[in-house]
Amino acid sequence: MQEHGAACRRTIRVVNLDPAAETFRYSVDFDVRALISVDDVMDQMGLGPNGGLLYAMEYLVDNMEWLEEQLDGYAEDDYVLFDAPGQIELYTHVPVFKRVAECLRDKGFNVCVVYCVDATFVTDAAKFIAGNLVALSAMVQLELPHVNLLTKCDLAENKEDLERFLAPSGDDLAADLTVGTAPRFKRLNQALCRLLDDYDMVSFLPLDITDEDSVANVMQQVDNAIQFGEDAEPKEVGDDGGGEAWGGGGGGGGGGEDDD
Repeated sequence: MQEHGAACRRTIRVVNLDPAAETFRYSVDFDVRALISVDDVMDQMGLGPNGGLLYAMEYLVDNMEWLEEQLDGYAEDDYVLFDAPGQIELYTHVPVFKRVAECLRDKGFNVCVVYCVDATFVTDAAKFIAGNLVALSAMVQLELPHVNLLTKCDLAENKEDLERFLAPSGDDLAADLTVGTAPRFKRLNQALCRLLDDYDMVSFLPLDITDEDSVANVMQQVDNAIQFGEDAEPKEVGDDGGGEAWGGGGGGGGGGEDDD
């Protein structure tokens, strides 16, 4: 996303909020590991990787003034993508990122969540339903606009199969589940799939980082969710931005499943 923004003459700042991160393939504006890292927590507290990550994120929430200080130099029209950890409990069970989002909104950012499900993980209906229900749970917990992505579509072996998961039918998913599970689970399968149909809140966009149109479409959806650019003055062709009107207060948040 940062490279695509640069190609469009648009600056996207990226902030690392993953205290377990090791290396980056992008330019980082600031890094939560300057405050706390999972390695330090594991060494000092005797915790494992998952417990260390939860402790580190709760430490961030308890020291939210650090995040506020890092954001003090940002301008009204800065566009920021927060790269967040993949541990799903942070978005469904504990209020860590709800607090982070509140902090960002207090600083004047418009915030949305970009929820990522690995397309190479979604190989059958059962796994897709699990990812779908967790996405729905995160939406309920965070109470923010969501853009849900099937990532790594360029790595999927059968791209045609992915089409059916972008706007899934509960009946079709239930039929697939029935084939792979015992008959006694039929009513449970139908109830789970009916839940998805009844709420009808979760749909996915494909993200193929080798396809410029795919990346541009994702960015447009995020822009719409945070109303980015609505207050900007139109620019003449040849101005910075290539004639596009970018502006407004905007921030992009991220959440996702493991390996995203």
